[in-house]
Amino acid sequence: MNNKNHLKKNTQKRFEFFDVTADIGFWAYGKTLNEVFENAALAMFDVITDVKKVDKNDSKAIYVESEDLMSLLYDFLEELLIIHEVDLMLFSNFDVNIIKEKYNCSEIFKLNAVINGENINWNKHDRRSEVKAITFHMMEILCDDICKARVILDL
Repeated sequence: MNNKNHLKKNTQKRFEFFDVTADIGFWAYGKTLNEVFENAALAMFDVITDVKKVDKNDSKAIYVESEDLMSLLYDFLEELLIIHEVDLMLFSNFDVNIIKEKYNCSEIFKLNAVINGENINWNKHDRRSEVKAITFHMMEILCDDICKARVILDL
């Protein structure tokens, strides 16, 4: 199977996990960069709990700004993890909008997102793994016919 067919096949998936010693990694897929970031967030929360059991009762708006796309993905997932830990919430829906702007002689990436979820209730939600941190190790974002991002989480 050539690489393009492999990539097209993966657009049917929102994300998939791969083995990493002591951590967990995933590839997030999407037709657009926004969709890849949404699916990366969904994959991270699927590590924490079964996202199908997380209602979308509460919403929060978040804003992240970074110097490149990998930093933006890292900062976005880190912000979600902080909100999860501080507000004791789980999320299952993400509406992301990324824009690239020129700033002086460089570019800056800005992400606005509305995230939906609910307060943690371990009687309702499955307790899976605790995500301690996002890592830059092997992080990659590729866009061609589709977009995909590789992320490794520290458990």
